[in-house]
Amino acid sequence: MNKLQTQYKTEFARKLQERLGVSNVMAVPRLTKIVVNMGVKDAVADKKNIERMAEVMGKITGQKPRVAKSKKSIAAFKLREGDPIGVVVTLRGKRMYDFYEKLVTVVLPRLKDFHGVPHTSFDGRGNYTLGLPEHSVFPEIDIAGVERIQGLEIVMVTTGRTNEAGRALLEIMGMPFAKKGQSAPRG
Repeated sequence: MNKLQTQYKTEFARKLQERLGVSNVMAVPRLTKIVVNMGVKDAVADKKNIERMAEVMGKITGQKPRVAKSKKSIAAFKLREGDPIGVVVTLRGKRMYDFYEKLVTVVLPRLKDFHGVPHTSFDGRGNYTLGLPEHSVFPEIDIAGVERIQGLEIVMVTTGRTNEAGRALLEIMGMPFAKKGQSAPRG
């Protein structure tokens, strides 16, 4: 079991229970999954780009990604239904906690001009979405071997039913939110 996962069970759950005023410890919000998504530039023009980014995503997450395909045709982008356009990984359990810990302690501090993540990226149901402008901030990526900088999106899905519950969970788990009144740079 991961250190962060153990900490959640032993101390974070109780702190959240007190902070949110929840009577049953099973009703305390918890992280259920993390979805990492990367839309690949020029995937239609060159199919090798999907393979390269799938390899990169595998290094970043430690799990083989699924290729995302387009749901409809868009003539302006020369895109047909079923064309591969990105890669997606869904992390659960130990890998999810390992990834979250790496994200908070290593990756976010490596971003240029980082002053915390924005408060406004919650979806109304306690889930948080974070966009990173470049994948090269992950320690597994050799910057010298990067041909093209690619952004990615990370969605943290929680059992919290409100933004406040989701935010309380992520704060207690170490997510560096921007200070009140200070806007975080967009990626």
